Amino acid sequence: MESTQYASPFSWRYGRRELRELFSERERRRLWRRVWVALAESQHRSGLVTREELDDLRAHVDDIDLEAALAIEREIHHDLMAEIRVYASQAKLGGRKLHLGATSMDIEDAVEVYRVRTGIALLLSSLHELLKLFAGAIRRWAHVVCVAYTHLQPAEPTTVGYRLALYAQDLLIDEANLRFVRDNFTAKGIRGAVGTSASYERLLEGTGRTPRQQEEEVLALFDLRAREISSQTYPRKLDYFLLSALAGLGASLSKFAADVRILSSPGFGEIFEPFGADQVGSSAMPFKRNPIMSERIDSLARLLPAFADVAWQNAATNYLERTLDDSANRRTILPEAILCTDEILSLARKIVEGLRIDERRIAENLRTYGPFAGTEAVMMQTAKAGGDRQALHEVIRAASMRAWAAIEKGESNPLARVLADEPTITAYIDPAEIRARLDPTTHVGDAPQRAERLADQIEALLEATS
Repeated sequence: MESTQYASPFSWRYGRRELRELFSERERRRLWRRVWVALAESQHRSGLVTREELDDLRAHVDDIDLEAALAIEREIHHDLMAEIRVYASQAKLGGRKLHLGATSMDIEDAVEVYRVRTGIALLLSSLHELLKLFAGAIRRWAHVVCVAYTHLQPAEPTTVGYRLALYAQDLLIDEANLRFVRDNFTAKGIRGAVGTSASYERLLEGTGRTPRQQEEEVLALFDLRAREISSQTYPRKLDYFLLSALAGLGASLSKFAADVRILSSPGFGEIFEPFGADQVGSSAMPFKRNPIMSERIDSLARLLPAFADVAWQNAATNYLERTLDDSANRRTILPEAILCTDEILSLARKIVEGLRIDERRIAENLRTYGPFAGTEAVMMQTAKAGGDRQALHEVIRAASMRAWAAIEKGESNPLARVLADEPTITAYIDPAEIRARLDPTTHVGDAPQRAERLADQIEALLEATS
C-alpha cells in the first residue's frame, strides 16, 4: 500500500492478492505484450514478420518499464501507444513490426476479456468452496427444528438446515448465472478500427491467409473466442451482464449476512458468526460481540448494483461504433466489482465454516412461539370431527391472544393448557391430542428431506465441475 497517497481499499485491503496482481497495471501491460507477440507469431506464418523480429519481441515481452511508459504518456496522452514506444525501444528489431495492422482495442479488449474470464474462474472456485460448506451445514442441521419468521415475527416451525438451504439455493442460481457469463464473455476479435478487418485484409493480400485465420490463432493462445459481429470494442453489454451477475450474487450473500445479524441479536440469539478469542468488538464497550463480518458483507455488497448501473450506462450510450466515455470508469468498475465479490465470498466462507448454532436458545424460542403454529391443525381436526370452523377460529384466536399476553409478561406459553380447558374444542377432540397437535417439532413437513436433497444437488454440481 502507498501510505502517503490515496489508495483504493481494493488495492490492498479487500480481495485476494492473486486478483489484485491480475488487475495490476504491470500485468495489464505484460498481457498487452503477449497479445502483440501472438499477433507477430501469426504474422510470421503469413511471411510479414521475420523469425529474428519475432524472437526479438519474445525476448523483451516481460521487460515492463512502467516509469518510462508513464513519462511518454504524459506527453502523448495515450497509454497503449506509450507502451508501444517503450517496447519498440527495447526490441529494436522486432519493434519495427509491432502492432502491425492493429487498433488499440484489438489489444486492450483481448486483455480485458482474458482478465475478466480469469477473475470469474477464481470467483467460481471460491463460490464452489462456499457451496461445499453450506452443503455440510445443511446436512448437520437438517433436522434441528427452529421457529421460522415472516415479517420478522414468529411463524410456523422450519429447520435450521432448511433455512440454510434457502441461502444455498440462491447461490446455486448465482453459480449457474456466473458460469453463463463466463462462457459467453467473448472478445472483440483482431479486426482493426471498426471491426471490419479491413486493415488486416489489405495487409494479408497475397499471403494466402485470411484475417479470420489470424484472429483465431491470436485468440486461441488466450482461450478466447469472438462473436461474428463487433465494432471497435467487444459488446459493452457483456460488462453489464457480468456486473449484474455479481450484483445478484452480492444480493444473495447480503441477505444471508443480514439474517445472521438479525438472528445473532439478543431477541433471537440463535445463530452467530465466529468471534475470535482476542477479537475486539468495540473501542468503548469491551463486552460487545458485533457481527462485523456480516456487516462488512452487507456494506460491500451495496457497491455491486452501483457498478452494474455504470455498466448499463456504458452499454446504452456507446454511440455508433464506439465512444470513449466508458474508458475511464471501466478501469474501476471491472476490477473493483470482481475484487469486491471475492471479498464477500471470502467473508461468507469464514462465517459458514465457523457458524455457531445455539440449540438451547433455539429450543427455548421454539417452546415459546412454536405452539402457535399448531393452532391451524387443532382447528382443522376439530372441524373434521364436527365443530363449527368459524366459531372455532374465534375461540382459538382468543386463546392465542391470552397466550401472547402471558409471554409478554415473561411467562411460559400457556396455549396448550388454555385450549385443553376449552369445552368448545374438547367436545370434539381429546386434550392429549390438542397437546400433540401443538408440538412444533411435528409440524415441519418434509423440510429436512428437501434440505438434504439440496445438499445432494450441491455435491453433484461440485463433482461435475471439479
